[in-house]
Amino acid sequence: MALSQRLEFRQSQALVMTPQLMQAIKLLQLSSLDLAAYVEGELERNPLLERAGEDDAPAPGSEPENAAAERNEDTAPTADWMGEELETNRASMEQGLGTELENVFPDDGGEKTQAVETPPPAYTEWSGSGTGGEDGGYNLEAFVTAEITLADHLGEQMALAITDPVHRMIGQYLIDMVDESGYLVGDLQTVADKLGAPLGDVEKVLAVLQSLDPAGVCARSLTECLALQLKERDRFDPAMRALVENLPLLAKRDLAALRRICGVDDEDLADMIAEIRNLNPKPGLAFGSTLVQPIVPDVFVRAAPDGSWQVELNSDTLPKVLISQRYHAQVSKTTRNDKDKTYLADCLQTATWLVRALDQRAKTILKVSSEIVRQQDGFFVKGVQHLRPLNLKTVADAIGMHESTVSRVTANKYMATSRGIFELKYFFTSSIAAADGGDAHSAEAVRHRIRQLIDAEMAADVLSDDTIVDKLREVGIDIARRTVAKYREAMRIPSSVQRRREKQAASA
Repeated sequence: MALSQRLEFRQSQALVMTPQLMQAIKLLQLSSLDLAAYVEGELERNPLLERAGEDDAPAPGSEPENAAAERNEDTAPTADWMGEELETNRASMEQGLGTELENVFPDDGGEKTQAVETPPPAYTEWSGSGTGGEDGGYNLEAFVTAEITLADHLGEQMALAITDPVHRMIGQYLIDMVDESGYLVGDLQTVADKLGAPLGDVEKVLAVLQSLDPAGVCARSLTECLALQLKERDRFDPAMRALVENLPLLAKRDLAALRRICGVDDEDLADMIAEIRNLNPKPGLAFGSTLVQPIVPDVFVRAAPDGSWQVELNSDTLPKVLISQRYHAQVSKTTRNDKDKTYLADCLQTATWLVRALDQRAKTILKVSSEIVRQQDGFFVKGVQHLRPLNLKTVADAIGMHESTVSRVTANKYMATSRGIFELKYFFTSSIAAADGGDAHSAEAVRHRIRQLIDAEMAADVLSDDTIVDKLREVGIDIARRTVAKYREAMRIPSSVQRRREKQAASA
């Protein structure tokens, strides 16, 4: 076969992931909090971006008209002591200032400047920087309002409870091993080997730490944590000790076995269980715990007067940014070299794409939410029992988008309805076939029916999983027993045997 060279023209189409497209995809799947943080970073990086409410603010680099007047007013007292004629005599200047010139105009090479005291390094760590304010002072507000962690709280108490330096070192090492829930993670023998200290000293220090506030801290297990809290309340008698040591029986609701082990009657056992429930299984979460952010809905769904549903975006979660055309025009007049022009053009292009991406994100969320409301109209009218099976492909085909786009839109987005706040993914549930060949049932609706059946059962007639399957088939839901058991366990509902024991003990 002969080889030859030739020229060819080919035309093809390909999907290219441009930086702008990648940015739009990234913004689409961000939650409202993450989006606000991202936009805040862009506002700091891009000088051409501004918040929508900053129209009345002066443009960067510009000065208000009354700024010169205010500056002159601020400097007016300076002109009073200087007078019309400037003093040039050193003695007269020092007399007017009330101090020596070296204290006013420090010189790096002067002896008196070297004698000026500087703040200790420890104080600079409090404020997080060398100077906490414009006057070089400390950031006292940040220091006073700093969150107290569990380790700091225990360390302050340990300094008063333990005086021996060796025991303090062991105590600080043990405090560093306490997790955020207040439990000591690790083995005492390993600690003793690492520190080269006797095991008895480590146990002695641990006993002191376990007596600190909050009660139950530095425990090595849930049993020990509850025991420490009961000792603090002077309620750790032999019967309570037996109950705490048999927590697995309490979890299984085997009240008959607990009565036999503790040697108490039903009334005393009920009081003991109520006291156990009042204890804190995680005492350390009161200090330095992670702040729980409230759920802010992205979409509101309200009933319209004509019986339809009105879907609107939550304007508070939408970042309001604009392109500062005034500042762009002002800076464009002063650019001279190609580097500055290129930087300004990049900033303008980035700002334009960000504004467009935010607008497209809002429109996409509104479009997907409106289709979800249309598909799940029965849920909004009659409740969770009428939740229909729904998948991403159904919504994507209805609005003319790809499934991946719908998946990104529904991630970390919430909808506020008259029945509560739900994540958008809540409305996408798998289907369970109907026994009579009719419309399929939503898995969430089936779970709701299972909970209703269990809540309505009597102590003498506790429903087993097989009985629940039969009752569901009577209403046209074809479901397997293992599926019922899976749904029941996901809702943290105990088995029929455990429920029967609990109901019989409650009615006894």
